[in-house]
This record gives sequence, structure tokens and C-alpha cells, in this order.
Amino acid sequence: MTDAAPRLAALAETLLGGPLPVRIRAWDGTEAGPPDGPVLVVRGRRALRRMLWKPGELGLARAWVAGDLTVEGDLFELLDRVAGLLWQRDREPAPPPSLLGPLRPRLPRRVSAAADTAAAAAALLGDAEARGAVRDLVALARPWPAPAPPAEEAARRGGPRHTRGRDRQAVSHHYDVGNDFYERVLGPSMVYSCAYWTPGSTLERAQHDKLDLVCRKLGLKPGDRLLDVGCGWGSMALHAAREYGARVTGVTLSREQAVYARKRVADEGLADLVEIRIQDYRDVKDGPYDAISSIGMAEHVGADRYRDYARTLHALLRPGGLLLNHQIARPPEADEAAYRVDEFIDAYVFPDGELSPVGTTVGELERAGFEVRDVEALREHYALTLRAWVARLEEHWDEAVALTSAGRARVWQLYMAASALGFERGRLGVNQVLAVRSAARGDSGLPLRLRTWGAQPA
Repeated sequence: MTDAAPRLAALAETLLGGPLPVRIRAWDGTEAGPPDGPVLVVRGRRALRRMLWKPGELGLARAWVAGDLTVEGDLFELLDRVAGLLWQRDREPAPPPSLLGPLRPRLPRRVSAAADTAAAAAALLGDAEARGAVRDLVALARPWPAPAPPAEEAARRGGPRHTRGRDRQAVSHHYDVGNDFYERVLGPSMVYSCAYWTPGSTLERAQHDKLDLVCRKLGLKPGDRLLDVGCGWGSMALHAAREYGARVTGVTLSREQAVYARKRVADEGLADLVEIRIQDYRDVKDGPYDAISSIGMAEHVGADRYRDYARTLHALLRPGGLLLNHQIARPPEADEAAYRVDEFIDAYVFPDGELSPVGTTVGELERAGFEVRDVEALREHYALTLRAWVARLEEHWDEAVALTSAGRARVWQLYMAASALGFERGRLGVNQVLAVRSAARGDSGLPLRLRTWGAQPA
């Protein structure tokens, strides 16, 4: 049989209701689709089995992580062409049903039994032509046995979200994959959040400027106590201590991050100013602090816990103390109850991570007692940062694979590239929210004009 690609193209066009946006090359050497641009390579029938047994985003992601799907050419261009088919697509009101559901009577008994547990596909495949196309896909895929998920997929998690123990597991899944791996991706700055770009900036310069912007927004001066929540590999703590003379406590749930950050502190001779703890922010009891930075951490808090997060940070600040909350945002849903955590991100990248609209974040901070004084959107800056990280990963690809696994490197490549497009298209945002715990009489201690942010240190 030498017609796999044309059959796959016909199925895709039937389900999409339009022309195939990319070229497909199948394992039998056949190709179909537009002749220009990148090529989606389907390396074997197992890729199809993954999509049959887990339709939608997660099945595609499993095929990518396992290497059953690859791309020849520009990954960004391919994702841009098919963005609506991946996690950037408009969210559906319910998970996609199993494609095997309506075919159960025609399948072998053991495949048919598995289909009993899936929802019927009538809504997805509402006409005879679509059902016929899927029958063709089943014949092409030879769907038994169901492929096991790649080893890089997060373990199933039980119990309520965002308990201390479950948060430790989630943080470990993402961050404890090897400091050497992150060095290849992030570069010498070891900053894993949106940089602050100016014309001609390098990644390293842009990350330095972001850290400095945070310090200036917080108005740090020698002797100030700074709590850095989710301190990562210590870059913010080191910058605040070295450049501004702040006394910094950094907390992280990642043991690998803490070991790395403590070594950096010792190597720079800043142990008298910086303490790195393996500690949940909810267990910090040694306030009050003059300032708190939370950079790229609040995405892990969860919507149900966010008010407690805001109240905890408010209680840790002295009156007049400042919070800089740097957080990824999503657009609001027409029905917020319909929001679902992204399947691929939840399974492979940030387990239990949740995004909120910036308006929700501001509202929760205000309910906790903060006065929000400034919101700065950095959406385009994150797109540039992610593209720089992808370039570094691809430049150091062989090393990254050797340090982790091929599947892990593919996870990072896919999520960072697709996220970059999400920021470019306005499907994701990132905002720095500056808030103050005002004194009892309402004094904020802030200047009448904020956006100068003070002068950079000499």
C-alpha cells in the first residue's frame, strides 16, 4: 500500500472542512498537501493509533513527544498554519469524544471494549462522509494495541489540586529535570521568565534589564528585606543583593534549583545577603518584608487558592511594602466555569498550572487588601524570549537530549514554540502588577509619578 499520505490528507480535510494547511509525508514515502512550506512527517502507524485512542491535542502531543510525528522545515511556520488544531485553538465545551465510539460494532472485540468507555462521536462526526473517513483511518492505523503514553508524561495525580504535597510533585516534574539542561536552554542568566527587550538586546541583556526593572519598581535600597517567591535558580535574589544591597530570602519547592542557587550565592560571596530555602511560600513566617517579588510563580497557585496566595503575601509585607507580581494571563472566557486546563501543558509541562485573566488577578489582589498602582503588559517581550529559548535549545539539541531525553527536549521545543505564537497572536499575555500594602491612613509612600521607576544604579 503506497497511498497513506493522500488518505490522511483526505481525512484531515474532511474533519477540518477545508484544505490541508501543511504537507504530509507518511511512513510509506507518499506525500500530500501544499508543496511549499514545512512538512509534517508521520513516521509510522503508531502516530495514528495515538490520535485514535486519544483524539485531539493530547493524542497529537503524545505522538510528537514519542517521535512518531516530526517536522521538516520551520516548526514555527507549521504551528502557525495549524495553530487552531493544537492547544491554541478555541476551547470546546467538552473533551473531544473517541473516534472509535461509532465504529465499535466493526472493530475487533478487544478494541470494541475499549471504545465502550469513550463518548459517542456523533457530534464530532455528524455525517456519513466523516464517518467513512474515520473508518479509513482505523483501517490504516490498525489501532490495536493502544500505545502507552511516553515516559515524559506526568504521573496521574490524585486528591485536591494545590495541596503542599501535590504542588511539590508538580514543581519537581517541571524543574527537576537537570540544571545542565536548563543552562542549555536559558543561557547564563538562568532566568526562566519573560525578558525585557530593547532594540539590539541579547537574551542575556534583556534578562538583566527585566531583573533590574523589577528592582526599580520595588524601589529597593540597601538593607531592604526582599522575599523572592519562586526564586528559581537565584537570579533575581542575586541581582537584588549585588546591585541594590537588598537582604533577600528566596523560596522554591525545587531541590535542584535550591542547590544551584546556593552555589551561585556562595560563588559570588553574597551569603551574608542572600538565603535560599526549600520552602512553600505558605510556610514563610518571618515577615514583615519591605518588598516581595513573585516572577512566573503565580501560574502554579491555582484559581481556588489565589485569594489565599494574595492574603499570605499581603500579611508578609510591612505597611507601605510593595509586591511585584509577574504573571502569564489568558483572555477571559464568556463563561469562566467552562475554562479547562490545557491537556498538553498539564500532562507534559506544568502539571496543575492554571492561567487567569489579568482582571481576575488584579481583583484578587485588591480583595486581599492590596492597592494596585501599576499594570504593565509585556506580551510581545515574552514572544521574543520564547523564540530565543527555542533557538538555544535547537543550537544545543544533542546536548539537551543527552542530558534528559529526546522526548523531554521535544516537549520543551513544542511548548515554547507554540507559546511564542500564542503571545504573538494575543492568545496569551504576561503582566507585571505593582501593588502596595498601604498604611492605615492610606499613605502609599509612592511618588506621584511611577513610570520613571527611578534611576538605574551606576
